[in-house]
Order: sequence, then structure tokens, then C-alpha cells
Amino acid sequence: MTQTIYDADLERNPANFKPLTPMIFLERAAETFPERTAVIHGSIRRSYADLRTRTRKLASALVQRGVGKGDTVAVMLANTPAMLECHYGVPLTGAVLNTLNTRLDAATIAFMLDHGEAKVVIVDREFSATMKAALAGAKARPLVIDHDDLEVPQTGELLGGIEYETFITAGDPNHPYRGPDDEWDAISLNYTSGTTSNPKGVVYHHRGAYLLALGNILTSSMPSGAVYLWTLPMFHCNGWCFPWSISVVGGTHVCLRQVRAAAIYEAIATHGVTHMCGAPIVMSTILNATEDEKRPFAQRITFMTAAAPPPEAVLGAMKASGFEVVHLYGLTETYGPAVVNEWQGEWDALDVSGWARKKARQGVPYTTLERLEVMDPETMQPVPRDGETIGEVMFSGNVVMKGYLKNPKATGDAFAGGWFHSGDLGVMHPDGYIQLKDRSKDIIISGGENISSIEVEDALYRHPAVANAAVVAKPDPKWGETPCAFIELRADMRATEAELSEWCRKHLAGYKVPRFFVFSELPRTSTGKIQKFKLRDRFKDEQNVQ
Repeated sequence: MTQTIYDADLERNPANFKPLTPMIFLERAAETFPERTAVIHGSIRRSYADLRTRTRKLASALVQRGVGKGDTVAVMLANTPAMLECHYGVPLTGAVLNTLNTRLDAATIAFMLDHGEAKVVIVDREFSATMKAALAGAKARPLVIDHDDLEVPQTGELLGGIEYETFITAGDPNHPYRGPDDEWDAISLNYTSGTTSNPKGVVYHHRGAYLLALGNILTSSMPSGAVYLWTLPMFHCNGWCFPWSISVVGGTHVCLRQVRAAAIYEAIATHGVTHMCGAPIVMSTILNATEDEKRPFAQRITFMTAAAPPPEAVLGAMKASGFEVVHLYGLTETYGPAVVNEWQGEWDALDVSGWARKKARQGVPYTTLERLEVMDPETMQPVPRDGETIGEVMFSGNVVMKGYLKNPKATGDAFAGGWFHSGDLGVMHPDGYIQLKDRSKDIIISGGENISSIEVEDALYRHPAVANAAVVAKPDPKWGETPCAFIELRADMRATEAELSEWCRKHLAGYKVPRFFVFSELPRTSTGKIQKFKLRDRFKDEQNVQ
């Protein structure tokens, strides 16, 4: 590196350089707003001083059990205070937090426990049956800590020898704060879903989590003392880093164990909720609430969604109900959303169709993402900014993952040419806004979860009556997208929709089962390849139908 006059005798030292980490956000909040309410869960009210004490006790208790730098602590928890505490307490030990998707099957969870080499597992009693089966099928033998939600009691079996509250009681409330040795150190492990093989382990670092957490604040215009309702699963990309974001503004986490209309409206009206996130199903839950479930509220609520673009009718209904929808885009590999449809004021004057076209775009980079392009994956050159030429959406910056755990080939492929290859196909408009057009691997995003069409097709092909199958995304006002299976049956064989649905339920996680089946001849190219785009075209008229 070339030395300049500004480098001579000007070295990094403890006074002028510290590794970036979101752990410092809680430290600041506890010092600045010690008595401000940090967490609400049922009758529980905990201040920022309380939250810091509990996370330090958790860290201390884990260290006493031998947990340290580079170890994996897996958690299978609902959106409860314990889940928030794990986002701070686990990294304070130097360990890596692996939040497990509570909707997955036992075999997949078992793979994750083994692949991540889990040393500790914290499991909510609601999910004990799945975890019990996962542990039975895994080679890993982690310490199991049960979590019993005293506000919303569960009846699942206790699997470990100690309960969470008892476990942290043994911890030191004065356990010293210590940030990472290097901001490149891993902070969390999140597994992809919807692939045709084993899930890939996406590794986040402290630097990226720090920056994305700040990006959330800027993108959502979140003020000091914001009140955030947890309608987004914290297991999903670490809740898009919002467990760390809220501490930046000394805001309040309102925990919500189950996303139900009455509970959402009750929280909004009672606690003055200002911000929330979720997939289209959350919007559907809000809009389809009965009059008995609804509660009046005066504040405008910022609602951030990052699945398929919401239909025009849904956007209008949300606005009329008091919610301003902000459309985001990202992947597990980018710490969640890193792109925002940054709304321009002059677009409000557009007619309905023009307004809807603008809303359908994914947008521009977060302020904390350096580069976003639509590229030709062969030449690695940007496509023309004409809104028509299709290329692959690629990212470059500090809010891109470290890579895939124990998978150098997949990591190398993902970072080929110095860019992260998203696998999503889209166009770049003249004003620099991207818009997705397709997904190169035909991933279906349903209720915020990724579903591989190939995985569903593989399950269908195992049915003796199925000759050919093609699964594509069908627009859905509740889920955003939902799998639709087009089926060709074998000659002289029969199968009903109900039979195939039941078959899929035996071979797939419930959310991956097609909701619609169409029995018809499949369109093909001259070489016999199924033309999925023609199947998707059948649903074009449904894009803006609620």
C-alpha cells in the first residue's frame, strides 16, 4: 500500500479504532435511556437497564458452560424477550447465534444442528416435538435449554435439564462487555431455504450487522423512542437486523408470539406502535380483521414488506387503514432487505396505473449498501438502463454475507467476478431503480419463505400417477405468491387434487405444499423443455387482483 504524509506515525490504536458491532447499540441505550421501556411482552415490562443485565447474565451463564469464540448457539424460539436477549447475549461470548426457522421439519433442523456444530440449543416448548425428533436424528449432542413462556404458557415436553430463566439466574449481571476482536468475526448463522439440496449456511459478520441495523433506521425514518411490533419472525435473517436497530433509537420492542389480527390491533392501540415489518400475509391479516378484532388508533404506522410487490388494491387498502407501506428487497445473503423503493414525491400525482408501476419496482440501494447493479452474468457488464434488458441482480458492499459455511464452491460461485450473484433476474430503469422480472432458479416467495419449485416437483414426480410436473408461483393476496402445480398424469392412471396434496404433505414442509393443482398438457419447446414462463403467463391478469 502506498504511504502518504497522512499515514506517517498515524496508526490505529484503542483510542481511535474499534471494530464495528451492533452490540454497542444496547450499551449506549442502557446508558442513555436506562429506565425507558425496551421490551413489552404481555404483562412484562423491561427497561434498557434490565435488558442489558439479562443479556450479560445470559452471556455469563453460557461462558460458564464452556461457550466461547466460534461456538454455535442455536435457538428455536418464538418472538419473545428471550429471543431478543439471545441476539445480544450470545455474541457477547464471541459465539455465533443460529436462529432456527420454527416452520421447518425435523430432518432439516437436524442437518442444521450438525452442519453448524451446535454446542447449545435453546428451544421453546411450543417446538419441542420437532426439536426432539431433530435431536434424535442429529449427530450433534448440544446442551439443551428449555424455554417456558410464562406469559403465554406452552405444554410441550421439556427436553433439557434446565429451563432458560433458571439458566440465566446463575449468570453474572456484571459480566464485562467485550466487543469482537475483529469486526469480520461471525455474529450469526442463517440457513437458506427452498433449495434442492441441503440448506446453505449464510454467515454474517459484526460489521455488516452494525451497518444494516443503521440502514434500517435511515430507510424507515425511525425516530427516537419508536415502538416496533414484532410481526416479522426474528428467526428470519435475524429479524432483518431489527433486534439491533431498535436499540439505536432507544425504541420499544413489542413482542408478539403469534400473528393474529386481534393481537396486532390490540398492540397498536395500547402501545402506540409506529413501525412493523412482515410478508403479505401480515397485511392480509390486518385487512381481513373483523370489526370485533379491530381497534381504533390515531398514529400512522410504517409497514415494511419485502416479498413480492403488494397488489395495487392491497396497497390502497393498507393506506386507508392507517399504514404506509414501504417496499423492500433483499436476500438472506444481504442480511435481509438492502434495497428500498425510495418513493419520490412527484409520483403521488401519477394516475392509478402509473402509481402502481412505480410501486412494483424493488428500488435503489440502502444507504449502507455500496453497489447494486443488473448485470450480464456472462460478460459481467451492466445491462442497459432501459427498463427492458434482463440481467442478473448483483450486490457489492459491506452488507453482503461473509460466505456460505463449509461450502467454498458455493461461496466462490456466489462471489464470481467480485459481485454477489443474487440469482434474481431483473431490469434497470433509466432512473436507477431495479425491478425483478423472474428468478433464475424459480424460487417462489410465499409468506416470506422461499420455496424451490424444483423441490416441490421432485416430490410430485415420486407419485406413481404423475408423468410430468411443473410448479410456478401464482399471485396470492394473502401470501404474496403461492405454489401452483401443473400436472400431466400417466396414461391409464388417475390422481385427484386432494390425493396429490396429501402426498406432498408427507414429503414436504407444510408451507411448500401447492395450494392449486391444474391437470393439463404442459407447454414445451422443440427440444421438450417445459416452458414455465407460459404457465406463469396464465396468472398475469391476477397481479393486481386482491
